Amino acid sequence: MKTGIANVPLHGGYCPPWLFKKMRDLGASIIEVIVMEYGTTEVLRRLSDPVWFQSFGSVLGFDWHSSGLTTVVCGALKEGLREAQGELGLFLVGGKGKASRKTPFEIIETGDKYGLSNDLSALQQTSRTVAKVDSAAVQDGYQLYHHFLVFDRDGNWAVIQQGMNSKNRYARRYHWLNEDLTDFTRDPHKAVCGTTEKQVLNLVSDKNEATRLASVEICHEKPEEIGKVYHAIVEHNRKTKQEPEQLSLFDEPKEVRLSSEQVRSIITMPPEHPIPSPRYLDKKLYEIYDHPPETYQQLLERKGVGPSTLRALAMVAEITHGAQPTFHDPVRYAFAHGGKDNFPFPVERDDVDHSLSVLRTAIEKGKIGEKDKLESLRRLANQRERIIRNNR
Repeated sequence: MKTGIANVPLHGGYCPPWLFKKMRDLGASIIEVIVMEYGTTEVLRRLSDPVWFQSFGSVLGFDWHSSGLTTVVCGALKEGLREAQGELGLFLVGGKGKASRKTPFEIIETGDKYGLSNDLSALQQTSRTVAKVDSAAVQDGYQLYHHFLVFDRDGNWAVIQQGMNSKNRYARRYHWLNEDLTDFTRDPHKAVCGTTEKQVLNLVSDKNEATRLASVEICHEKPEEIGKVYHAIVEHNRKTKQEPEQLSLFDEPKEVRLSSEQVRSIITMPPEHPIPSPRYLDKKLYEIYDHPPETYQQLLERKGVGPSTLRALAMVAEITHGAQPTFHDPVRYAFAHGGKDNFPFPVERDDVDHSLSVLRTAIEKGKIGEKDKLESLRRLANQRERIIRNNR
């Protein structure tokens, strides 16, 4: 399941060495205790919970709303647990920038080092698919630059990804968990509340099942026929003096809007959605036609099929199959334990307390100094009060 998404301001700068060392040692100690007390699966559940993860970062000494919390906390955990991975049975790969692109290689390297019996190739594909969903199928204007995968000996895994939007100066974090996950391309989000923005095309929304099926069907049809439709749409845009990047069919999605009372967070996306040139799409259609996918996930995983190609296929699918896409933005502010005014569901304070008690137990039993314990517990108490206060 995809357990949630968090929006945080995009901050520059760097973490000072003394703070990183503290976060590395304290974070590793806390995770080790959680493994001993609750097992590796509980660590994965906690990391996939955006509220718990944010609280964890604050306990380690980071600002509540800083985008740097994601990358630095993950980096600190990876370094702090480097030598304890084999003993704990918990493995951490990936990271920010170049490190994110090394994730598939690190999975194999880790498996060889610790003699893992996991299906490592499946984990590699999972890493690629999760990244492809949030970078290509969810077209929200955020470019992924951080990909962090944690898995255990039984093949359970969690992923924390983050993307940035340089225009609105916000970062957006995506949490994934394999537990109960059955389909990467069908409404994988959970516990999300907010508002829908018409410029966001979420091709993995449950409401866009028709668009996904039609897009796969198109891949089995002759590229020349699809090209005719696509060229006609591009020509229409040119004659009506629309911007080449703008897909006119998606200007006015017809769907029920949430009332103002239900809106928890509003985002404004740029109107541009780049689509490929007709020549590029022609080439890509022929490549796909030679080996057509049977499912949308196979199409999504195809090399060279990115957001622009998926968007163009969705546009053609509406014309040829009448599959009108809906715009259901998954990146609405996430509360894993419910939201204000009972939307999308009431806050379960017992769940909040359980999540934070896991962290409290780890702090109290961790191999850290008394001063650090007291400071961490104070921060955690403040976090709990903030969560409850914001959701009354």
